[in-house]
Amino acid sequence: MRTIGELAARLVAYLRDYSYALRVLLGLTTRHRIAPRPRGDKAPVLLIPGVYEPWQFLRAVGGRLARAGHPVHVVEPLGYNRAPVPDAAALAQRYLDERDLTGVVVVAHSKGGLIGKHMMLVDDVAQRIDRLVAIASPFSGSSFSRYMPLKPLRAFNPKERTLAMLAANAEVNARIVSIYGVFDPHIPAGSELAGATNVQLPVYGHFRLLADPQVLDEVVAAVEAAGADVRDIHPH
Repeated sequence: MRTIGELAARLVAYLRDYSYALRVLLGLTTRHRIAPRPRGDKAPVLLIPGVYEPWQFLRAVGGRLARAGHPVHVVEPLGYNRAPVPDAAALAQRYLDERDLTGVVVVAHSKGGLIGKHMMLVDDVAQRIDRLVAIASPFSGSSFSRYMPLKPLRAFNPKERTLAMLAANAEVNARIVSIYGVFDPHIPAGSELAGATNVQLPVYGHFRLLADPQVLDEVVAAVEAAGADVRDIHPH
C-alpha cells in the first residue's frame, strides 16, 4: 500500500507535468516557433515528439544536443503527431531518405519511441538509423488507453495491431536506450524494454522529464555513445 507521502508526490507529479506541457504550448504563440537549423559535425539527431506534441516539446533536448555539436533535425510535417504510428514512421523516414542522412540517432518522447522503433524494424531499408534514445515511451502500451475518447490515444492499447507487432519483434531492442522515471502518470506499466538499455532515473512525470537535467545528461550520454556499445557506458 502506498504511503501518504508517495501519493502526494504522485499528485505533485501530475500537476507539474501538465503545468510544463501548458507552458510549452503557450510558448508556441509567442516564441520558439521556428525549427532549428541543423549544425554540427557529430552524429545527426532526429527528434520525434509524442502524441499531440509539436516538436517544441523536445526543444530543451534538442538545444542541449545542438550545443554538444550534433546537427538536430525535426520533421515539421508531423505537426501534433496525431497520425497512426506507421504513417508517422513513413513520414519521418522519408525525411531521412530525402536528406541522405546516415548514422542517425533518433531521440524520441512517448509515442515517438514507438515511431522510432517502427522505423528501425520496417521503414529504414537503407539502415540510416544507428540507435533510438526513447524518453518515457509506452513500449508495452498503456492500460489507460481503453478509456480515452480520442482515437490517437486509444492506439496505445497493448492489443492494438501495430503496438503488438512492435512488442513481438525484439531484434532491434539492443540498439534502443529507454530512459524513464520512477513514476509516469500516463504509462502505469512503465517504459522498461526487454533487451534494451534501460535507464531508470529518480524523477517523476511524463512531460517534465524533457527538461530535467538528469534526463538531459542521460540523453546526451546515449547519443554520444552512437557506434559504441551503450550498455558498457550505462551499466544501470
